[in-house]
Amino acid sequence: MSDNPRERRQDRRQVLLRLDPAIHDALMRWADSEFRSVNAQIDMLLRRALTEAGRMPKNAGPSPRRGRPRSARDEDPS
Repeated sequence: MSDNPRERRQDRRQVLLRLDPAIHDALMRWADSEFRSVNAQIDMLLRRALTEAGRMPKNAGPSPRRGRPRSARDEDPS
C-alpha cells in the first residue's frame, strides 16, 4: 500500500450497500453530528466492530483522514 494519500484512495474498494431508509436516516444524523459523511461513518463503525471482534486485518490501511482532501496546491508549498 502506498504512502501517497491519492494512491491510497484509489486502493479502496467500493461496495453497494442497501439500507432500510430509517437506518440510513439514523446513520446520516449520527454522521452529521460528528462532522463525517455517511460513508466515513460506516467505515468507522465497521473498523470498530472488526477491532472489537478481534478480526481487524493486520494489513488494513489507516482510517481515512477527516476533512477536505488536500489539493495539489496544498501539498506543494512553492
